Amino acid sequence: MEELTFFLKQQITQSTDSMSDMHGKLSDSELKIRELENFRRGLETKVEVKEQENTKINLKASDLEFKLSQIERQNEDEMKLLKLKHENELEEISRQKERILREKEDLTNDLAKTKELLRQQEDTNLQLRNTISSQSANYLQLESDHRAMKNNLETTESTLAKRESRIAELEALLHTANETVVTIESKLRDEETQRRKLHNTIQELKGNIRVFCRVRPLLGAELSDSMSHIYFAEDQKSIELNQSQTSADGSKTTSKTFPFQFDKVFQPSITQTEVFGEISQLVQSALDGYPVCIFAYGQTGSGKTFTMEGPDHPNADNMGMIPRAVLQIYQTATALEEKGWKYAMEGQFVEIYNETIHDLLGTGEIGKKHDIRHLANGKTIVTDVTTLMLDGPNKVSELMKKAGQNRAVASTQCNDRSSRSHSVFTLRLTGSNVLTGEISEGILNLIDLAGSERLSSSKATGDRLRETQAINKSLSSLGDVIYALANKENHIPYRNSKLTYLLQNSLGGNSKTLMFVNISPLPSNFGETLCSLRFATKVNNCQIGTARKVVK
Repeated sequence: MEELTFFLKQQITQSTDSMSDMHGKLSDSELKIRELENFRRGLETKVEVKEQENTKINLKASDLEFKLSQIERQNEDEMKLLKLKHENELEEISRQKERILREKEDLTNDLAKTKELLRQQEDTNLQLRNTISSQSANYLQLESDHRAMKNNLETTESTLAKRESRIAELEALLHTANETVVTIESKLRDEETQRRKLHNTIQELKGNIRVFCRVRPLLGAELSDSMSHIYFAEDQKSIELNQSQTSADGSKTTSKTFPFQFDKVFQPSITQTEVFGEISQLVQSALDGYPVCIFAYGQTGSGKTFTMEGPDHPNADNMGMIPRAVLQIYQTATALEEKGWKYAMEGQFVEIYNETIHDLLGTGEIGKKHDIRHLANGKTIVTDVTTLMLDGPNKVSELMKKAGQNRAVASTQCNDRSSRSHSVFTLRLTGSNVLTGEISEGILNLIDLAGSERLSSSKATGDRLRETQAINKSLSSLGDVIYALANKENHIPYRNSKLTYLLQNSLGGNSKTLMFVNISPLPSNFGETLCSLRFATKVNNCQIGTARKVVK
């Protein structure tokens, strides 16, 4: 126990000593800390002083840099000014040098010119000396010439007096000639009137209803076919169809002929120009003041449209009767201007399909109704139909193109309607003579009739059957009207069809009518050809009374 007590005491004593040592060390540490803090504060104070000094130095450096940049900019500006001044001085020196060189060149040229002028002056002086000497010699010759010219002048004055007398005589003759011209012009106008009367007389002698037969040529694949069933007479007025028939047992073959005679028969080789040559006199009749109708009749594909309008892209050789007729009218009207005639021309183009009128020059408005009206003055109008003033041949080309486009659209909508409708081109001609006071009103109708197919051969049904029936009724009505007019019947059945009603004032005693019967050369069309020729013969046998010119 004692040992333990001693040990504990000893340990406490050691601990006390250790604590004393630690307190001493702690005191030393605190002293050192205070010294370090004082040293740190001293350093911070020195750092602040240094920073202030550095700030001042930086400010001074910034000021110096700013001053330096100002000095540099000032020096640069001064250098630029000096450089620009130097360049300007160089340019000015260069310009002065160029000016001096030019002045030198000009002076050199002036010197050369002056020398040349001096040389020329010397040559001129020499020539003048020579001229003076020659003029002295010529002076005497001029005096001699003057005396001769004086004598010539006296002779000329005498000749002039004689010519003035002759001029007076010629003026008197000219006055007489002018009076003769006036008389001749008056006679020409009288002769023009007489020509119209004689022309009309000739047309009446030929017949106010004429029928021409035209056979189209074989085309394309048809060239292998034969035309032996058609015979053309040399008189160019007769045509004959031959039909061979074999007996039922095939043992016997007979031939039957069908002769026809018309005012003219055109063979396949005949050109459009030759055909128009035969109808041009009727076109003249329209210009003279008569109503004229020219029909193209025949089955589909027989060449009616080609005859009347020509191909889609015509030229001077193959254009149809319509453009040729209008061209002739323009040319003749122009020639008649010197005789006092002035003409106004207007045209319309309509189509009659299933007894309904369609305007081929309109806007294509569907369902628009057009009525035929006959006015008290003898004129016929169709309501709401486009009428164009034709002041030049080019207008006709535009009219034909517009009509063709509208017809093509209608045919597309109605399955080739154009071959089953009547196309009627009407040209109204109003002429006035400022010298004689005459007024002439003529009308030219050119009609491309619908195809004349027989019901038995067309085998049509439904809508096509009704179309064919309407066409045949219309064509039959045309024949009935012509027949009634020829027989001078009290009732003329114009109203039986839209076509005859439209043409009422252009048929009859005050008209001239020509019908083309167009036929196909194909043997397979023999029946249709025979039917067409028989119808045309019926028309050809009709004679209508004397035509009367519409003159006011």
